Amino acid sequence: MDTGILLGGIEAGGTKFVCAVGTGPDDIRAEIRFPTTTPAENLSQCLAFFREQGDRYGELTAVGIASFGPVDPHPHSPTFGYITTTPKPGWANTDFAGVIGQALGVPVGFDTDVNGAALGEWRWGAAQGLDTFIYLTIGTGIGGGVMVNGRLLHGLIHPEMGHIPLPHDWAADPFPGRCPYHGDCLEGMASGPAIADRWGKPGGDLPPDHPAWELEAHYLALALHTFICTLSPQRIIMGGGVMAQPQIFPLLRQKVQASLRGYVQHTAVLENIDSYIVPPALGARAGVAGAIALAELASKQ
Repeated sequence: MDTGILLGGIEAGGTKFVCAVGTGPDDIRAEIRFPTTTPAENLSQCLAFFREQGDRYGELTAVGIASFGPVDPHPHSPTFGYITTTPKPGWANTDFAGVIGQALGVPVGFDTDVNGAALGEWRWGAAQGLDTFIYLTIGTGIGGGVMVNGRLLHGLIHPEMGHIPLPHDWAADPFPGRCPYHGDCLEGMASGPAIADRWGKPGGDLPPDHPAWELEAHYLALALHTFICTLSPQRIIMGGGVMAQPQIFPLLRQKVQASLRGYVQHTAVLENIDSYIVPPALGARAGVAGAIALAELASKQ
C-alpha cells in the first residue's frame, strides 16, 4: 500500500470499541479500547482519538467502521451508516458513519462487525485467495459475515446467521433458549450467555470434559451443515470467545462430518476438514483489521 495513506478503523462491539490507525494488521500505529456506553460518548471518544493521531501521524485518508447491528450497509440508502433496530439501549437509529465522516471530512466504509472481520481475513488472514467463505463469531452473540464471488453479502439488509432455527430435542435439552426474538435459535442456544444460563456458570469456568462442549459442538455443527449446503463456502472461519476453548474445534469438525454423512463430496470436507473449519488467522485483531480494510476500500471509491 502507498505509505502516504493512513487509515482509521473502528470495531464497534456490543461491549467494547476498538479504534486504530495504520494500514493493516502488521502496521497498527496506535490503538485504543473503551467500553460501549452511549452514542454521544463513544463517537466523541472515536473522534478525539482520530484527531490526536492525525496530529501525530498526519491526516487520515479514510475511516472504516465494522459495527454491531442491525445496520444499514447500503451506500444509496438514506440511512446508510446507521445502526438501525438494535435492542441495545440508546443505540437504535444512530447515524454512525455520517457523524464520523462529517466530523473528520473523510470517506467512510461501513458494514457489520462480522462482514468487516470477514473482509480482514480475506485481505490478510485465513481467507486469502478465496472468493466464497463464511466468518462466524461465537461469543456474546452469534453473527456471520459472508463473501460470495469476491463480494461481501448484503441483500435486503445483511446476513443474520445467528438467528436460524435449529432442530431442538426438548427431551435431551429442555433449555428454552435466550434469544428475546426467537428463543431457541442458534444464538439463543449456543452463544456465550446461553452456555452460562444453561449450566449456571460461564463457559470459561467449565472443564474441557464438561457435557456443555459436546452440546455446543452439536448445535454449531447443525448450523454449519445448513450453511455448507446453502452457501457452499470454500472455508469456514470461526472466531469469538466461545471458540477459544481448544476442545471445540475437534468436536465441531467431527460432528459436521457426521451430520453431512458424506453428501458433500469434496476433499475439503471429507479429508481436509482441519483446514476447512478454522480459527481466524488474525486472532482477536480480525475485527479492527476488517475495519481498516473497509477504510481501504472506501479510499479507492
